[in-house]
Amino acid sequence: IFVQIYRQLGEKYGVEYSEDEILQRYRRAYEQPWGRSRLRTWNIPGLQVTRSRTTGTNELRYMDDGRPFWQYIVSSSTGCSDARYFEELYHYYMTDKAWHLCDPDAGRVFNALRNAGVKVAVVSNFDTRLRPLLRALDCDHWFDAVAVSAEVAAEKPNPIIFLKACEFLGVNPEDAVHVGDDRRNDIWGARDAGCDAWLWGSDVQSFKEVAQRIGVQV
Repeated sequence: IFVQIYRQLGEKYGVEYSEDEILQRYRRAYEQPWGRSRLRTWNIPGLQVTRSRTTGTNELRYMDDGRPFWQYIVSSSTGCSDARYFEELYHYYMTDKAWHLCDPDAGRVFNALRNAGVKVAVVSNFDTRLRPLLRALDCDHWFDAVAVSAEVAAEKPNPIIFLKACEFLGVNPEDAVHVGDDRRNDIWGARDAGCDAWLWGSDVQSFKEVAQRIGVQV
């Protein structure tokens, strides 16, 4: 779990909080409205605001490389503002050491989808590390498009990011289905954009099941 990494990498920089304390502080920081946190903690002018029917008015967390947001999260979670610690942690999460594929059949399924002519996109609330991360995991070739919030200036559940993904793929929203693990961000957001949406872990349990539901045998 990520708090172990926050704790382990932080020890040499003086992080003393336990993993439970880091987790609680992380959750509090992450749930804090980012525009308000940024003004109070970092005093950064020129905020760019996005508006949507689903999310209301909110400051985008992930702009460009996402550093201001993650600096706030890391320092709030660990009590450590050492730039060297932040950079080590930040770069760690750009490598395949920090992530793993949740489904061992993923490669086989995505190859079958491609062979069947199904277009696939990643829709993610993340910063510009996503593309190099997909390359590090050797799965970037599975996807025809990437809609990452830092690049399209909209975060799930804002319908704009889903509409952008459809635009990148050259498909109409009513012909697309989005699969995600968050009911608010993924299901409500995609449906607001006019897409169908399936909840991972409830509607579907594996990539193979996703493929079968759209008529592709693996």
